Amino acid sequence: MLESGCQLLTRSNRWRAGRAAACDPAAVPIAPPTRARPLLRRPSGLVGVLVAALLLAAAGAVAATRPAAGDAPPTGVGRPAPPLRGTTLAGTPLDLAALRGAVVVVDAWAAWCAPCRQELPVLVAAQRRLAPRGLRLVGIDVRDGAVQARALLAAAGGDPAASVADPSGALAAAWGVRDLPQTVVLDRSGTVRARHLGPVTAAWLDGTVGPLLAELAVAG
Repeated sequence: MLESGCQLLTRSNRWRAGRAAACDPAAVPIAPPTRARPLLRRPSGLVGVLVAALLLAAAGAVAATRPAAGDAPPTGVGRPAPPLRGTTLAGTPLDLAALRGAVVVVDAWAAWCAPCRQELPVLVAAQRRLAPRGLRLVGIDVRDGAVQARALLAAAGGDPAASVADPSGALAAAWGVRDLPQTVVLDRSGTVRARHLGPVTAAWLDGTVGPLLAELAVAG
């Protein structure tokens, strides 16, 4: 499989625990031999409780910033698709919810991403060929220049009214996109049925979308 090569976000948001505390034995005072007593006084019960509470709170705050190991991505297979609404490259509103009942291919892309430019003609051709059977193509144009994005779509025969502009990358983040291109296939109920990182091929689209379109035809 081709590697994306268009990294969008950092791959990890884990915090480092911090530096380990160092102790210099030479700096620790030694009690005189005639007066044996502890080097440090044991804190009172109340102080000990407060210190323990502060340590637990700090540990909880650090743990809260770390993603759980079993967390599924927002577009994990079998999950409902996240909301997607905004202004398209044609200046018109688009709401993914309005496409419920169709098989939808959502593709995160950008004109500055070479693999995205490679796959765009494949997606456009699939849309033209399979639209009569109920396929819809929706794009998320991520951190891109509108002029360059519209020029690329025009060259490939794509529809600017089908791609939502995402100059800040907020929509891409909500969809769990960290690299481009990334493609998500939704069934007629809006459930994620497949995800693909990197340029898609016509064979992959046919094998993934074909059965969903067949289900759509049976459902009427």
